[in-house]
Amino acid sequence: MGNKKGSKSSNFILQGGILAAASIISRIIGMLYRIPVTNIIGDQGNSYYSAAYEVYNIILLISSYSLPLAVSKVVSAKVALGEHRDAWRSFKAAMGMSLVVGVLASALTFFGAGFFTGTLLNTPESELCLKVLALAIFVMAVMGVLRGYFQGMGTMMPTAISQVIEQIVNAVVSIVAASMLFSYGTSLDRANEITDGTGGAVYGAAGSTLGTSLGAAAGLIFLIIVMLMYNRVLQKNLRKDHASENQSYAALLRMLVLTIVPVILSTAVYNISGFIDQGVFKFLMLDVQNMDKETVDVYWGIYVGKYKLLTNVPIAVASALSSSVIPALTRARMAGDRKEMRRKTENAIRMVMLICIPSAFGLTALGGPILDLLNWNTDPSAPVMFLMGSAAVIFYGLSTLTNGILQGIDHMQIPVRNAVIALVSHLAVLVVLVQFTGIHIYGVVIAYMFFAALMCVLNGLAIRKYLHYRQELKRTFLIPGVASLIMALAVWLVHAPLENLMGNRLATVLCLVLAVLIYGFFVLFLRGITEEELRAFPKGCLLVKVLKKIRLM
Repeated sequence: MGNKKGSKSSNFILQGGILAAASIISRIIGMLYRIPVTNIIGDQGNSYYSAAYEVYNIILLISSYSLPLAVSKVVSAKVALGEHRDAWRSFKAAMGMSLVVGVLASALTFFGAGFFTGTLLNTPESELCLKVLALAIFVMAVMGVLRGYFQGMGTMMPTAISQVIEQIVNAVVSIVAASMLFSYGTSLDRANEITDGTGGAVYGAAGSTLGTSLGAAAGLIFLIIVMLMYNRVLQKNLRKDHASENQSYAALLRMLVLTIVPVILSTAVYNISGFIDQGVFKFLMLDVQNMDKETVDVYWGIYVGKYKLLTNVPIAVASALSSSVIPALTRARMAGDRKEMRRKTENAIRMVMLICIPSAFGLTALGGPILDLLNWNTDPSAPVMFLMGSAAVIFYGLSTLTNGILQGIDHMQIPVRNAVIALVSHLAVLVVLVQFTGIHIYGVVIAYMFFAALMCVLNGLAIRKYLHYRQELKRTFLIPGVASLIMALAVWLVHAPLENLMGNRLATVLCLVLAVLIYGFFVLFLRGITEEELRAFPKGCLLVKVLKKIRLM
């Protein structure tokens, strides 16, 4: 029995690891293609791109972002009870709903683009970007149901591969389209004798958003092919169903809606902070403090296009594990196994911290050199953001995961309440810092961290209450923290001598490799991760074999 539970726990970590690996690969591809795109469209173009993307994200959250989670939760609950026919009917009900919602949301995005970007965000130059993103809203709604179904069936592979395909197509199209349309916009500027470069930035930013829509379409095509190939397994599962009667589509839709609404509220409130931050920051800077628009756009472009982009790479791990932990927790809850629920919670939190803590320390120690490596260190404010705000990686990683844990144990209203409290509190902090301290964009960075930190505290208290869960501290926080501190100090000390010897780029790449090796060594030396946990990762058995050969395990 113990082996069976261990196997289930390992499978949960393996599936989470697969999705986390795909998310990291996708984020790395996303970061890599943003380097040439940012160099093409500049910080001004990044500001226009980010304004459109903030609106796109909010509409996506409301219309379809919650679909994978909700579908996976409902499907996994049905499968746990052996009700495969109802699991399939749930998928069909969700697909019908997504088609309707996707069309309406896309129409709202396209026809309301001017109001959202111009009236709400003080950035009318982003209207074209948002119109280009309208197609992606519909595609993501349909794709979300397919991803959710496979996740509910216990496999993350289709979601993982579709994410990578989506991002590869996104990268190629974004670079090509941004370059071509930037040149077109620049030629319009010359023809109209405009010297501020707005035309190039506007059209270049719109070109970079084209990749999002076409990338999503490529991911959807892949998932449709997988679904067609999956038909034989589906028919076999349907024949195994021995339920005396099936739920009506109306009942299944009601169940989906009751699952989706709290998720929409929690994720929307949780993620709307970026939308609000942009509106408040630009209002205070432009209308209250009378700062010139180009400077404000550059500040915001650096914050979103550089600081948030780099800090979001490790946060992807938390998002991936959150996606895998929800169906796993749902199955444990349906079986009434509270011990297994606590074990899955502890494993997920530890895995996220093993990655997010060193990432935060690494960005603090090497933020400036990494920006130089990417040719992004064009403004003195950029490296300061990483010095002040790298801890956001830890807070956002943990708060994202704990949101998923609470949703998985069927307390979906708690993240909504916590997010509202954090949002209001963070807004007060933001206004005070930006308006009365004179620190401008750094106030946004601090408020961004404060929001996630407060969510961590509130979610942690809720998990402790409803799961009777006591957080293990030594292996989850203390050992990764000590190993990360040693790693950060080491690479910070050696970077300058290496830079003098071989230049910044080679020195930074070498320091990044050293950082991984030093952190890995001390985590193993301090016994922060077990052999069983390592084996659960993709290619974990090979890694364990190598570590045993070199006497590190």
